[in-house]
Amino acid sequence: MTVLLADPEITAVPVVDSGEPLVPVPADTADPFGERPLVRSGVAARLAVAQLLLPPGRRLRVVEGHRRPTDQRAIWARYEAEVAAAHPAAGDAERRRLTSRFVSPIEVAPHVAGAAVDVTLVDRLGRPLDLGTPIDATPEASGGACFTDAPVGPAAREERRLLGEAMRGAGFVNYPTEWWHWSHGDRYWAWTVRTAAAVYGPIEAPLLAQAAR
Repeated sequence: MTVLLADPEITAVPVVDSGEPLVPVPADTADPFGERPLVRSGVAARLAVAQLLLPPGRRLRVVEGHRRPTDQRAIWARYEAEVAAAHPAAGDAERRRLTSRFVSPIEVAPHVAGAAVDVTLVDRLGRPLDLGTPIDATPEASGGACFTDAPVGPAAREERRLLGEAMRGAGFVNYPTEWWHWSHGDRYWAWTVRTAAAVYGPIEAPLLAQAAR
């Protein structure tokens, strides 16, 4: 059974924050016409490594990094309402678990810690490649195809494999219900790699950085 972000195994992991700042993702991993997402400096360095591990003709495209706590709460509330409508028989605990397949509770959210990125692949011209679903496709909307190991077409499966090899090679772990979500240093990462504590906890972006995003 998949361990989810709301499960006790994850919420019990302690945090010993390293104090690393938020910095923009490497320029060559961001949309050249958009804002560069913020992540912890160690995460940014690992993204540069992952970029180098991709084969010719493939490039990372970071769609989202750090998320403000207020945004995380809003996303949770919105999706929890969708889950309640789709699963009317679910009690409070089951609804929380189902919601955490797609959105993390605020207290353990990797994006709020600057530890997570939502990332896909593009070709050398910056054109998005097909990885089976759009980023942020919910389990309900995608029929479960958003799960990393879900059956998808052979071309999309190969792109997921290439993305996974590069991101794991750089030290990231995947959240298995979202092929695009990778993190390093957060509680889910710490539980996955069996280390004693997370090194990134919730962090607020500096006001100037928020204004520039």
